[in-house]
Amino acid sequence: MDVSEEIIQYETVALEEVKVWHKVAKIGDFPVNGGACVLYKGMQIAVFNFSRRQEWYATQNVCPHKQQMILSRGMIGTQQNEPKVACPYHKKTFSLKSGENLNGNECSLATYPVKVEEGCVYVGFKG
Repeated sequence: MDVSEEIIQYETVALEEVKVWHKVAKIGDFPVNGGACVLYKGMQIAVFNFSRRQEWYATQNVCPHKQQMILSRGMIGTQQNEPKVACPYHKKTFSLKSGENLNGNECSLATYPVKVEEGCVYVGFKG
């Protein structure tokens, strides 16, 4: 599968669309104020522990610009109170809430709901 085909498999999931809450790891398995990559049905998902905000986010791990599996290693922060991740390769920034490219309209990320229960992190998928 080439990378452009691989990107197609990533699709934003709204909270009301979740049919499966996939347990990805324990809270302590994620870096504080950072991300880690998890696998779900062949997809690489970047999960972010934004502990400064006491929030969790999940996006596709593949950068849509350079098509590299790298976003989980990106730096997280805020832009006008919008939580964001900066791709470590080309520094483009994306909203962790909506996946919107904060540097323009050329590409965006798929995002996924996250919940934390009893010390474990779950990511929501359609199936």
